Amino acid sequence: MSVNDTDRPPIGYVLRPCRGHEDHDAMAAVRLGCAERDRVDTRSVLEGIPTSAEIGQSLHDSPENQIVVERDGGVVGYATIRWWEERDGTWLYLHRGYLLPDHRGRGVGSAMLAWAEDRIRHLVRQHGTSRTAVFGANATDGERDATALLVGAGYRRVFSLVELELELADLSRLPDGRRLPPGVRIGAVETADYRDAWKTVVDSYANAAYTEKWTFESFLATADPTCWRAAWDGDRMAGVALCSLRREDRTLGEVEELSVRAESRRSGVGRALLVDGLRCLRENGAAAARLYTGTANPHRSYDLYESVGFRRRGEYVRYRKPIGVQELSSSSSAWCSAPASSSASRSTAG
Repeated sequence: MSVNDTDRPPIGYVLRPCRGHEDHDAMAAVRLGCAERDRVDTRSVLEGIPTSAEIGQSLHDSPENQIVVERDGGVVGYATIRWWEERDGTWLYLHRGYLLPDHRGRGVGSAMLAWAEDRIRHLVRQHGTSRTAVFGANATDGERDATALLVGAGYRRVFSLVELELELADLSRLPDGRRLPPGVRIGAVETADYRDAWKTVVDSYANAAYTEKWTFESFLATADPTCWRAAWDGDRMAGVALCSLRREDRTLGEVEELSVRAESRRSGVGRALLVDGLRCLRENGAAAARLYTGTANPHRSYDLYESVGFRRRGEYVRYRKPIGVQELSSSSSAWCSAPASSSASRSTAG
């Protein structure tokens, strides 16, 4: 794709590569500055307001895949690109942008989006993934500007995630769960059980669309088993609840995964695992717990969560768009690092 005049940022704005930790404080300030306009849920386990350190942890890729937007020497926005292969072989190239509200409606968001799409086309050619690659973008139900920008640029909503919260003091009001099937027991997940726990989760997503591949190495890298619970039917693991305390706020717990094998569903195993994990979170200092689930989850997990007392806190929409076969200009994104002399642009920030 050739970068034309209408793709450039307006006069006075500069799009440049991120400078790593040097920019992280300013990027965190952008996120905080967007919070009120975009109705950001500050306690979200999906997408809250990250600290400078958290931004640094999440942006470990090369600076060519991250840009910062400056005006008068100050950072007013930024955009990032990540990619991964999904279980069905789709390569998702996800871009995400944030722009301070006072700078929206001027074409800056459009310039950010044009940069992201142009950069992704280059990456697709470089990676050799053109057969299954797609553009991806996210927006919460509060990000009206980003939503309008994406829809106007041809992005289509493909699914959404709903985040739920439970005050753990409410656990004491729950009626006793129904008796587990004969031979089923629930207990802690020990180190020797890790591979079975990982495989139980992976197998539960075997036929699920829009899910990222999850390696055992990735599972081990984030293992925090204090409140992990598993159900065994004899010697076979029937389900797992992977619950943990948030590192940045130990009063908030998260149900990261609740997976039950097909043959053990609708038997009370999922509910028993969930409640046991939640009680462990409360015993370890959490006052509330969060989780998220797909709105089109075929296992009706939403009904289970509501029955325990979880209540909806927000919706996170996932958008996609096909990647065209246009040739990438040899001057791709060359305008990114210099002041622009004329208008317009596009990003997930609006």
